[in-house]
Amino acid sequence: MDTRQLAAFVAVVERGSFSMAADDLGVTQPAVSLAVRSLEKRLGARLLDRSGRQVAPTAAGRAVLIRAQRMLALEQELADTLRAEADTVGGHLAIGASTGPGARLLPRLLVGFRRVHPEATAALRIDATQDVIDRVLARELELGVVGAERPHRSLEYQPFAADEIVLAVPTGHAFAGRDDVTLDELRRVPMVLQQEGSGVRALTERELRNHGVRLRDLDVVAELGLQESAVTAVAEGLGVTFTSHDSIRNEIALGYVEEARVAGLELRRDYVLVRPASREPSRLAEAFLAFSREELAAAAT
Repeated sequence: MDTRQLAAFVAVVERGSFSMAADDLGVTQPAVSLAVRSLEKRLGARLLDRSGRQVAPTAAGRAVLIRAQRMLALEQELADTLRAEADTVGGHLAIGASTGPGARLLPRLLVGFRRVHPEATAALRIDATQDVIDRVLARELELGVVGAERPHRSLEYQPFAADEIVLAVPTGHAFAGRDDVTLDELRRVPMVLQQEGSGVRALTERELRNHGVRLRDLDVVAELGLQESAVTAVAEGLGVTFTSHDSIRNEIALGYVEEARVAGLELRRDYVLVRPASREPSRLAEAFLAFSREELAAAAT
């Protein structure tokens, strides 16, 4: 059933005039007349009495009118429902992050996003960089935010947020607050490393190698999994560790650890977004990324 024909018929009955119905519908009078005649032909009944000064429904027309109004109301309800759903961002987002962005940045963004879109839920998995990338590749995660790229033809990387790797040191340590720690000094202090596969370790190891220093040249006293465990060991006085500056802001503010920088090392990086190259992103994922870009841009100003 063509609801445009029903709409023309209802408008003519309600206005008692083809010309006034045409004005209401924003079409020509001949178009309204044609729509009503087509409806009458389709139903096999005369629906309007055109003999008087005003057009009036016949008995058949009155029966059709009630049902036509009901059908048009249902059509409007359907349109309103679809429009409301289009304005609502909901569903479940599976996202992964390495410990750098996963410790503070992603939780903060996800909480803010849910305030704006309470119908949305998310599961954030924290893992080593390579594990996050592998899970995105396996389609277990729709998005990942990591500290280093691992190129693969089936993956797409995009810059997400800026970060700096600093040296976390125990409170009161001789390095605390310095930005001129030398490589010779670094060789002489106990060093805590994150596990292989972490973005922080990969970036630090590469930059140290560029300056002629290998991990075996350092006094490595422990390899303690991911970021939180390494920073906890530093807070307990075991040694120093390279870690994400963003991830230890709270620990610094609370006085658990302090920060330092090694002269000459360029330890700035972008957290990168990783997702399947051939997968069409969900509306929820696109909404989260748009929200994140706005939040990160605002924070940078």
